[in-house]
Amino acid sequence: MKYLKLLLILVLLGSCAKNSYQVSKKTYNKEAKKLGNSLREIKQDTINNRITNVIKSQNFNLRKPNLIVIHHTAQDSCQQTYKTFALKRTQVSSHYVICNDGTITQMLNDLLRGWHAGGGSWGKNTDINSASIGIELDNDGSEPFSYAQINSLVFLLQKLTDTYKIPTQNIVGHADIAPGRKTDPSALFPWKALADSGLGIWYDEENLDTVVLPLNFNTTFALKYIGYNTTNLKNAIYSFKLRFNSEEVSHELAEKDKKILFLLMNEI
Repeated sequence: MKYLKLLLILVLLGSCAKNSYQVSKKTYNKEAKKLGNSLREIKQDTINNRITNVIKSQNFNLRKPNLIVIHHTAQDSCQQTYKTFALKRTQVSSHYVICNDGTITQMLNDLLRGWHAGGGSWGKNTDINSASIGIELDNDGSEPFSYAQINSLVFLLQKLTDTYKIPTQNIVGHADIAPGRKTDPSALFPWKALADSGLGIWYDEENLDTVVLPLNFNTTFALKYIGYNTTNLKNAIYSFKLRFNSEEVSHELAEKDKKILFLLMNEI
């Protein structure tokens, strides 16, 4: 009897998950249709007592993403993440989820504005959600990323950067665009391996020890040049080190960090 009850609970939980996904799918299709209709409609309007005419030009296309933000889910499983993104009340979403076994699940069309970044900036871009594709990796932030997962991420990044001509320096982590607020995809994420595949930036490690910094080298300018928001300089430094010197993460720049910054400026 005990096992029968457990089986019934599992069946009910599975049924609830399927129902929530069906609701999400139905709402997605409805909202996508509504967006399509709004694109077709350009209404004549009056501004300051002047009528604005409507002449529909044939020369246009959809806006394209120019940034990719990598996250870790900080949840227990892909199933939990799917449910989080499918429920309306969570008000959060991402374009892709990659599981530990390498499975890739797309949850939003690339051209839709996902709700994954929150407040943040990269370079002069202060509305990250409007310009980016969000990729969530199933990981709690304290465990290594699997080979299968990173392999799938590389495949997906190659596809996206090729399709949308996204610059390699615009493949960033959540921590990069939100210093002090976010730390994902964690210090365990293999940024160098990504760069070795031509995705994202890394510094020339072979020449690190031979770098002689100019006397007037401005580290704050270098951080800005890469893309970091330096309004809170200590937070920007922390996010920078989390990515490029993860074994010595702190809020202060050491000599090694300054040399890394100098080399990175030459990579962009």
